[in-house]
Amino acid sequence: MSPHEAGCEPEAPESLLSLRERYDAVLCDLWGVVHNGQRPFASAVRALSDFRASGGRVILLTNVPKPRGPIPRQLDRIGVARDAWDLIVTSGDAIRSELATRAPGPMHLIGPRSDSVLWDGLGMRLAELEAAAFLGVTGLDDFDADEPEHYRERLARARELDLEMVCANPDIVVRLGERLHWCAGVLARDYEAIGGRVIMAGKPHAPIYALALRELEGLLGRPVDRTRVLAIGDGIGTDMRGANREQLDALFIASGIHRDEVHADSALDLVATARALAAEAVHARYALAELR
Repeated sequence: MSPHEAGCEPEAPESLLSLRERYDAVLCDLWGVVHNGQRPFASAVRALSDFRASGGRVILLTNVPKPRGPIPRQLDRIGVARDAWDLIVTSGDAIRSELATRAPGPMHLIGPRSDSVLWDGLGMRLAELEAAAFLGVTGLDDFDADEPEHYRERLARARELDLEMVCANPDIVVRLGERLHWCAGVLARDYEAIGGRVIMAGKPHAPIYALALRELEGLLGRPVDRTRVLAIGDGIGTDMRGANREQLDALFIASGIHRDEVHADSALDLVATARALAAEAVHARYALAELR
């Protein structure tokens, strides 16, 4: 069995910089790898800065359900240095074209109204469920308090109306500080389970990678060699699955959303990591407890 196949233990490199000769660029997840929603991880920021200082390119690839415009300021506020990245590509960037083809809707929104930057300028109208042409999902209405079961009846009625769901964030959960919170992807999962039609563009789906690789080609000034691009993330079903589908080497960060599954006495357990990856039928070439 190849060391890149499901079931094999990933390699544990000394650091990201130790891999620089193998890779020209990284596509690095943000939440769970670079920060926890409240503060940056200093070792991760330093690792990306060092990679760039050595001539590598860094694209931050995130499933945030907003276009990239406001993200640099958000990173500034929590202390992520700008020398740690070249470009940002978001699930919001990738899904906007899907929303544009459906404008002016009307769209029934599930998620906070503060996510309206996602459809700014598209002429989108919002509507109650019964009057909507489709569902637009950016998250749960109340990030702190809502649970997926709160949406069971609304999703069932949307299914009866045969409304398509456009989901701006495929993530199931995200860790904010020490707590896991539900994301839009859990509603997409539940809607598909009852036969609903769902469109997604963020990780692990192809559109966000196509966009990121086009942007990387511009940075490099030449065609992208995928064998020299490393995908980094803490999501098995999103970051690792997306990397596998795109035939990119992957570095799994175990201290994120799966840390309770793959740590033993606060250290990375490579056997448990391989088992967790294999359970989702994905693999990673490398694994680290945290990006360093």
